[in-house]
Amino acid sequence: MREMIIQYFKESAEVKLKSLEENLEEIIIVSKAIADAFKKGNKLLIFGNGGSAADAQHLAAEFINKFLIERPPLPAIALTTDTSIITSISNDDLYANIFVKQIAALGKEGDIALGISTSGNSPNVIDAVKIAKKMEILTIGLTGGNGGKVAKLVDHHLNVSSGSTPRVQEAHITIGHVICEMVDYQIFQKPGKAA
Repeated sequence: MREMIIQYFKESAEVKLKSLEENLEEIIIVSKAIADAFKKGNKLLIFGNGGSAADAQHLAAEFINKFLIERPPLPAIALTTDTSIITSISNDDLYANIFVKQIAALGKEGDIALGISTSGNSPNVIDAVKIAKKMEILTIGLTGGNGGKVAKLVDHHLNVSSGSTPRVQEAHITIGHVICEMVDYQIFQKPGKAA
């Protein structure tokens, strides 16, 4: 068991370091885009399924409450949290439209849509990206593997090139945390300090 645990940590670290190499410039671009959107009074709409839904909620909480510094709340919405909306759309329409309808109702030009999909092939994430683009909302994809269909649709693509869903999800939250800190730094010019 000891060796299995050591291997788990090593693989996670290796995937994260490779993700840094592959995504550094795009992380800088995406962080600037989100900071600029917030400065202009626009919002970030975040969505995904399963563990990615939890990541969407996690990142929205970091922006709304705080990440590492005390500062005013920043307008981020996880489209994965309202069970009445999600279940009514799933029941009355299509599950694939759970994010589409929310973006159509809540989004506007100048906002940013961040879709998270470990495969890059989640139909509801793909459809949400498509409607966001029609509405002239900047789109960001946070994916795994080869990026799937999402990679070809989004304006900005961050990809963790691993076939292991757990390793992809671990790298996704690291990328998300880095973006949170870089956005805070750009808006408030304060480096984060871990508590």
